[in-house]
Amino acid sequence: MKNPYLLLTPGPLSTSPGVREVMLRDWCTWDDDYNLGVVTPIREKLVALASAEKPGDYTCVLMQGSGSFSVESMIGSAVPPDGRLLVLANGEYGNRLARIARMAKIDTVVHDTGELAPPDAAKLEQALEADAGITHVVCVHNETTTGMLNPLAEIAAAVKRHNRIFMLDSMSAFGGIPLDMARLGIDFLVSSANKCIQGVPGFGFILAKKSVLESCDGYARSHSLDLYDQWKAMEAGNGKWRFTSPTHTVRAFQQALKELDEEGGVEVRYARYCENQRRLVEGMESMGYRCLLPHALHSPIITAFHEPEGDFSFRPFYDRLKKKGFVIYPGKVTRVPSFRIGTIGHVFPEDIDRLLEAIEESGTAAR
Repeated sequence: MKNPYLLLTPGPLSTSPGVREVMLRDWCTWDDDYNLGVVTPIREKLVALASAEKPGDYTCVLMQGSGSFSVESMIGSAVPPDGRLLVLANGEYGNRLARIARMAKIDTVVHDTGELAPPDAAKLEQALEADAGITHVVCVHNETTTGMLNPLAEIAAAVKRHNRIFMLDSMSAFGGIPLDMARLGIDFLVSSANKCIQGVPGFGFILAKKSVLESCDGYARSHSLDLYDQWKAMEAGNGKWRFTSPTHTVRAFQQALKELDEEGGVEVRYARYCENQRRLVEGMESMGYRCLLPHALHSPIITAFHEPEGDFSFRPFYDRLKKKGFVIYPGKVTRVPSFRIGTIGHVFPEDIDRLLEAIEESGTAAR
C-alpha cells in the first residue's frame, strides 16, 4: 500500500493507507448497508462540518464527477432563468466559474482583478448598490492558480448586506480551513472528495441552505447535473443516487472523514497545513527562492514560487524531485514563470523537511 512518492499538489493528493485500503471491496448501490450505512452518514457529517451554528438549516448533495462537475451543478441549478450572476475572478478557477455560467446562457458579470490581487470588496459593494438585477454572487475561496486565500469574510458580508445569494467554490479549502456557512451567510458551497478531507477523486458535494435550494426546482440547465433533482432523490431514497454511485470513492471518503475526526477535526488539520506551509516557505526562501505572492495573501494549501533566473528549467527540476519521492506542480500564472508546491493531504512537517533536503541535494537551489 506504500506509494512511490508524495503528491505535493492541490488534489488529487496523498492519501493515508487506511483510505486506500477500504477500496478493496465492492458495494451494492441500492441496499441499506451502502445508502444508510455510508452515504447518509457522509451527508450528515459534511453538514456538521459546514455549520456548527445552525446545521439544521443546511443539507448536503453528493454529485458524481470531478469537482468542476459539482461547480457546474451549483451554478447551473441555483441561478434562475431571469437571474444575473456576478463572478469575482482572480485566477483560472474564477475564470472557469464565468465560463460555466456563460455556457449555461446565464446573464453574467465578471469582476476580474487579475491573478496577483484579491477580489475587490469595495467594487463588489458598489456593483451591488448600483445593479439591482444581480441576484447571485460567486467566488473562489482559495485560488490555487497562485495559492491565494481570498477575503471570504469581507466578500460574504458585502453580499449579505445587499440580500443576494452567495455561492462559494471552496474546492481546495473546505475541511482544511475553518468556516461556518451560517455565520458567514453562505447559501451554497461546493468542494470535492479529493481535497482537504483527503479522499480520492470521483465525486464532489454541494452544501446548501435548504430554504434556498427548495426554490430551485426547474432551474437546472442539465439533466445529470440537476442539483435539485439529485437532492430530492437522495432525500426520498435515504441516500440513493439518481445515477451510478462511485462506490469505492464514497467508501474511501467515509474513512477519510473518520480520520479527520481522529486527527482532531478541521482546526487541528488547519494547524498542520499551516505548519507545513510555514516550513516550506522558510526553507525555500533560505535557499533563495522567492514567493510569487506577499506572505499575507498565502493560504496553507499551495504556494507559488518564481522560477529562478538563469538556466533553470522546470521539467528537469520536477523529474529530479520525483525520483527522490516528491511530485510538485507546474505554474499556472499567465505571464510569470513559476511553479507550485502543495502542503495538504497526508503530508506532515517532517515530509516538508525531507522535501527541502531533496531540493538542496538536487543542486536546484536558487542562490
